[in-house]
Amino acid sequence: MTDFGDIAVAGLICLGAFFLFVGSLGLAKLPDLMRRLHGPTKATTLGIGATLIASMLYFLLAGDALSIQELLITTFLFLTAPVTALMVAKAHLLLDKSERKNLPSTGRDVGWSVFDAPDPTPGSED
Repeated sequence: MTDFGDIAVAGLICLGAFFLFVGSLGLAKLPDLMRRLHGPTKATTLGIGATLIASMLYFLLAGDALSIQELLITTFLFLTAPVTALMVAKAHLLLDKSERKNLPSTGRDVGWSVFDAPDPTPGSED
């Protein structure tokens, strides 16, 4: 492996470790669920992504083979983490009615669709 490859792999591992630490610290120290979501979905996703890319680069440079498993894991992680965070946040807002008053204005005549949708009348077909 070349010196540049060693430096790139080491840099990606250090970057990944930093983001994993920051994300884990945010998960442990932030006060409520909505703020606590940002630790694992933002920083930790970047950290594990950098670590997986470092692994891909190492096996490409050292073994002359592209590791498809790490590429698939990285892609799956970057696609599913934001969707999972959105679902957890929506479930939290739907269950905790006290949080609804803290939502920002939409800046339009209509409000948030989940909360301001008209109640369906009994017997009507939507």
